[in-house]
Amino acid sequence: MSNRLETLIDQGIGREPADIVLKGGRFFDLVTGELIASDIAICGDRIVGTCGDYIGKTEIDISGKIVVPGFIDTHLHIESSLVTPHEFDRCVLPYGVTTAICDPHEIANVIGAEGIKFFLDSAEQTIMDIRVQLSSCVPATHLETAGADLPIEKLLPFRDHPKVIGLAEFMNFPGVIHKDPICLAKLEAFYGDHIDGHAPLLSGNDLNGYLSAGIRTEHECTTAQEALEKIRKGMHILVREGSVSKDLHALMPILTERLSPYLALCTDDRNPLDIAEQGHLDYMIRTAIAHGVEPLAVYRAASISAAKAFGLRDRGLVAPGWRADLVIIDSLENCKADMVFSAGRKVTDELFATRKPVAAVGLDSVKARPVQATHFGVPVSEDEVPVIGVMPGKIITEHRRYRLPTAGNQTGVDLERDIIKVAVIERHGKNGNHANGFVQGFGLRKGAIASTVGHDSHNICVVGVSEEDMALAANRLGEIKGGFVVVKDGKVTGEIALPVAGLMSLEPYEWVRDTLHDLRKSAYALGTTLEEPFLQVAFLPLPVIPHLKISDMGMVDVDRFQLI
Repeated sequence: MSNRLETLIDQGIGREPADIVLKGGRFFDLVTGELIASDIAICGDRIVGTCGDYIGKTEIDISGKIVVPGFIDTHLHIESSLVTPHEFDRCVLPYGVTTAICDPHEIANVIGAEGIKFFLDSAEQTIMDIRVQLSSCVPATHLETAGADLPIEKLLPFRDHPKVIGLAEFMNFPGVIHKDPICLAKLEAFYGDHIDGHAPLLSGNDLNGYLSAGIRTEHECTTAQEALEKIRKGMHILVREGSVSKDLHALMPILTERLSPYLALCTDDRNPLDIAEQGHLDYMIRTAIAHGVEPLAVYRAASISAAKAFGLRDRGLVAPGWRADLVIIDSLENCKADMVFSAGRKVTDELFATRKPVAAVGLDSVKARPVQATHFGVPVSEDEVPVIGVMPGKIITEHRRYRLPTAGNQTGVDLERDIIKVAVIERHGKNGNHANGFVQGFGLRKGAIASTVGHDSHNICVVGVSEEDMALAANRLGEIKGGFVVVKDGKVTGEIALPVAGLMSLEPYEWVRDTLHDLRKSAYALGTTLEEPFLQVAFLPLPVIPHLKISDMGMVDVDRFQLI
């Protein structure tokens, strides 16, 4: 270390040429808010010089450009990007996301500790700094069938891994409030470490009790009022804008210079198609600025404030001694990355080629029994039927009730009111559960859409107008070892195979992006009015998000946290 320190000092002072010098540009000082014309000197993985002139062994002209700290995505599930960590790295790092804090909750719910190890092994190879939060809720609730169980004893062996930050989003907030022994054991083991929160709409004394367990961050705020209460109570709010959950516009009123030290940005999942069309955290930054948010506030949230919230004390500023995670952009408003440095390394295809591969896991995880059209029948009820109300751009759903058409002893769909069938089929080979219900808001006029991506337990979820098409779609998922399938008039019209735990592709992200584009067209041909129908399907079986959901055990009243 002493030799390295001496080199850092000598290059910072200018006694010897820096390894790399960025010349002719300006950097955005997130302390004062100034744009400062300066060389930036880099030694190894550290910045060693600003606010001065430097000579470099390699000099790069960035005239007319602005340098900002690398962006930090504070909460996401890489699995929901539908690609492996290696492909996520290659897809997202060029947009300036140099650190990603992920929760491998999805793969952990399918194959358990093996999935967490896969992510940690991958994180040791990626160019981007991927940090892992240990999945706290596997299974997420007692109201669904997961593929694995991760009690505290199975998490502790990973606790001291250098890529681990702490305990991931604690979704079972009723379990915390009611002192469930399993929940308390996990919270006790990580008390004093970072514990990520997940408590949508929780407020008042219930929120106080939840926070008293040592939980510090939250990404589920959907209104400025909710976020302000949580900030006042010491939470660091992670403003989210993903492929389904879009909260940026609602939370813009709190994206101010005053509150920015207590804010960060996260995607909580964007798929490769949306990344290609819009971007990643850079999209959030330019969108916020275009709507009047001060650049200083949003760039702080994207870097230094995020770093501090998660104890990453070496990154987030363009300053000597800090990690050389840098994004060279055209302007603060446009936020288009022209060049990215990760730990002092210029991001190139050649750099990605230096990574060692990590063997895929969970390649035989879809063990659902074949189904027939008759399995999707719903008996006639004398009362109104509960219907999941989908709201575009939100994973919160409404609990609606309707009288639906009947034929014989069966309840049918109601296309005039956009009410179709939804089913969840257990796919881990545990019990063969199959539950049916109704959902409103997809806009489907025919066919079916099925997925093995079904948060949190990732059973098969299928929505459709035709029971025959629903059965064909569900069975096709078993044949391709997981993924998304679209069926129309008895034929598969679109599909993508996701054989890694039924969640991720083995293909390059470009192939996934292009296939998703075709798949989306297939879904639109069914009449869907949703911009992102596949991830909307994936969140229907999520019984920790209000208000009405469906699991393999049946319809779930989330407000009462019980099966209907």
